[in-house]
Amino acid sequence: MRKFLYGLSGLALLAASASAEPAVGRDPGANAPVQYEVSFENARHHEAQVIATFRNVPKGPLKVRMSRSSPGRYAIHEFAKNVYQVSAVDGAGKPLKLERGEPYGWTVVGHDGTVKVTYTLYADRGDGTYSQVDPTHAHLNMPATFLWAQGYDDKAIRVRFKRADPSWKIATQLPAVAGEADTFWAPNLQYFMDSPTEISALTVRDWRVTDHGRAYTFRLALHNPGTDEDADKFVEKLKAIVPEHIKVFGELPKFDHGEYTFIADYMPQITGDGMEHRNSTFISQPRSLFRGNFSQLGTASHEFFHAWNVERIRPAELEPFDFTRANPTPSLWLAEGFTQYYGPLLIRRAGQSTVDEFLTGLSGTLNGVVNGPGRLYGSPQEMSLRAPFVDAAAALDPTNPNIFTSYYPYGAVIGLALDLQLRGREKPLSLDDFMKQMWRTHGVTEKAYKPADARAALARTTGDQDFADGFFKASIEGSALPDFGPLLDRAGLKLRTKSPKKAWLGASRVKVSGTDLILDAAPVPNSPLYAAGVEVGDRIVSIGRFEFANEGDWTDALERLKPDDATTVKFVQRGQAREAPLKVAADPTLEVVRYEKADLKPSEAQLAFRKAWLGEDTPAAK
Repeated sequence: MRKFLYGLSGLALLAASASAEPAVGRDPGANAPVQYEVSFENARHHEAQVIATFRNVPKGPLKVRMSRSSPGRYAIHEFAKNVYQVSAVDGAGKPLKLERGEPYGWTVVGHDGTVKVTYTLYADRGDGTYSQVDPTHAHLNMPATFLWAQGYDDKAIRVRFKRADPSWKIATQLPAVAGEADTFWAPNLQYFMDSPTEISALTVRDWRVTDHGRAYTFRLALHNPGTDEDADKFVEKLKAIVPEHIKVFGELPKFDHGEYTFIADYMPQITGDGMEHRNSTFISQPRSLFRGNFSQLGTASHEFFHAWNVERIRPAELEPFDFTRANPTPSLWLAEGFTQYYGPLLIRRAGQSTVDEFLTGLSGTLNGVVNGPGRLYGSPQEMSLRAPFVDAAAALDPTNPNIFTSYYPYGAVIGLALDLQLRGREKPLSLDDFMKQMWRTHGVTEKAYKPADARAALARTTGDQDFADGFFKASIEGSALPDFGPLLDRAGLKLRTKSPKKAWLGASRVKVSGTDLILDAAPVPNSPLYAAGVEVGDRIVSIGRFEFANEGDWTDALERLKPDDATTVKFVQRGQAREAPLKVAADPTLEVVRYEKADLKPSEAQLAFRKAWLGEDTPAAK
């Protein structure tokens, strides 16, 4: 059983329940084939010292390397660039020759069956992908921290963390080694690399959830410059949303070692992020809980949903995870997008937001996808396969910003469309029923799925193969969306343009350089500025009688121009003065509001539909 949070005494804060599931594998013992030790003597300068020992090495060269990708991320990340001062010795302490023939790893020759590699790691980006070491904490994402040896993928691992401060505690989904303080183990490389670890002056809160006769420990391990009251308040919010997640699937996952941990870092030096893992999540924001007004609950809800959807209902292309390359899949519209849909929905059902607050967020998501240009260039499957180019990926050459709609909102809107269509059938169903079907077929069994499997699950859910085929052909393989107006009307919700009398040019963000006004966003295809040939980076001189010398001039023009106005735009494009006709359009921004706010009266049937979907509309918990 796993016991992993340690204080000054080195004693476990809480043991796992005796009724929990048995551990995956078993502690490999003191002679584990792979052992790591990591320390932080130079934390002020963001350095960690790592010692990696590999035992029972076969005769011949041993290849060790750093990862180029990380579980939960889909792009390439060059972790080797922050590894230096690399040396190696054999079991007797004899120095070994290291050869580096490529950027990502080293070859060790002349060993005696044991290889001990020592290196320095520079780490100063705290998020779900990278690592950060400083005097306040050590946040370790394993692929960014630990090199590994080829041929040892299935070998058990031990790791010992040497705390820089004795008051620090350790939070990780790795099970603890009994009787050895600050030492943990993993059954194999896949589990180890999926186990981020936070070591700091953590505030810890535990609670118990019993599901189908099994008791699980839930834990918040919080690094936050706030008060105990802040931690208690956040825990109450987490407690409220967990049952709503369980209702969607009908049960909790059988968490390994009987625990699930929210590792939360809300320090000013951190980078905002959220990353799912098998029995934990890392969630971060540079604002404290108080300064963020507990908005961090949104990320927590999203990542917890991943405990089912992605960690166990898993796209086939993501397992086993390959640490040497990008890991693309065409199913992120389901894996990430449906999770994006459910994150705020379950906060609403838990009473942690109001219906109006939920609809405000839904409006932004729906508008961005329906009115965004990305759907002109590809389906949800196509956008999913573009993930290696956009998911925290970095490149020097610019990319056309109009050709991509993120699979997060795209999939969320697909989820909304499917949910409302299922709820409107003669025999009402819901997206919850589809997720339960996916859970039974691919989650409980942990049998990875491909797109055809998701289509088959929809057919089984509805008993209607034609509906499943039509939906996938139109909205998954294609980019069609249904008319959301009638679908939302069923819930007494009005879809409307937010400001139909407001002028819209296709791009509104500008920046000022001296007295030059520069367009700072690419115009949307088929918009007024796009049709006029204006591009991002162009200097806008005038529109009709409106001349521009500062941002106030631009704002004034947008307020006074009217839809259907026919005028001209003068601009300078890469040194060439140009003039083109410009016809002003109406702002297409959409919003969803309750009938009651649109001076319409919902019927009893509409209110019942809304309640079944969104839950009882009560004041949000503050």
